[in-house]
Amino acid sequence: MGERRIVFLGTGEIAIPAFRLLLEEAPMPVALVTQPDRPAGRSRKLKPPPIKPLAVDAGVPVLQPETVRNEEALEEIRNLKPDLMVVMAYGQILPQVLIEMAPLGCVNLHASLLPKYRGAACIQAAIDAGDERTGVTLMHVVKKLDAGDVILAREIPIDAGDTGGSLHDKLAEVAREVMAEGLPMLLDGSAPRTPQSELGEASYVGKLEREDGRIDWTRPAAEIERRLRAYDPWPGCWASFDDDGVVKRLKLFPARLVEGSATPGSVHLNGDGVQLACGEGMLELGDVQVDGSRRMPAVDWRRGWRGDGVRGLD
Repeated sequence: MGERRIVFLGTGEIAIPAFRLLLEEAPMPVALVTQPDRPAGRSRKLKPPPIKPLAVDAGVPVLQPETVRNEEALEEIRNLKPDLMVVMAYGQILPQVLIEMAPLGCVNLHASLLPKYRGAACIQAAIDAGDERTGVTLMHVVKKLDAGDVILAREIPIDAGDTGGSLHDKLAEVAREVMAEGLPMLLDGSAPRTPQSELGEASYVGKLEREDGRIDWTRPAAEIERRLRAYDPWPGCWASFDDDGVVKRLKLFPARLVEGSATPGSVHLNGDGVQLACGEGMLELGDVQVDGSRRMPAVDWRRGWRGDGVRGLD
């Protein structure tokens, strides 16, 4: 078992606990394949993927091809002679030749209970839909996105206050546990294969962009409350409002359901709280942030603004 050669492909922070487990276990990965360093911040200084420093500190070689589809990158990985490849939040679609490169297979840690929520934004989708449970699935990689046979899965409850960020962190730790359970089976060739159903809950969720966070205030308050949590911190939720003739964007953070009704999008100062009317019910806002300003309690924003409503999908 100590002679097996593992290559880990991962980029996002959610992959760090599982990768750290492999660094602590035998055999240690022979390489990390991750995305290239990218410009970040106002200075546009190159920033490495968050997982890269772990590999560097552990002395694990790091490969950062722009794409794993070109022959140069494939040859570099092939020369590592991998027995097993483990993927989590890598950020690129793998070509078939790479999927088939390792004799013990190519497996993926995916942050949902497959076949529900194949694709990118599975954590946000589970909260947004009001699901009570989610989890991590370890599966064999196939050409069709997130459709491979399941090796094992572990589920956890979604708490009432969970945000996209808090659930991300919980699932990152669950992925480590799943990796610890699955690794011995993968290395000795005994990992099971349970085909996924293509019926019922099978679904795909695409990558989220900032524009996806715009709130439609004609929707029920309960639905909007879930979205505010699901999209925190990414892509964030927002509305626009008129500030003395200038339309500005207002970023919204998780809010609280309250009783009441009024014109959707109207804003009401109620004692020390700010309530915003929805299609059904109302929300008491938490923090907000106007573009170019600091994050602040909603009541501070409301007391300094002369308007009476925010814009929905108009």
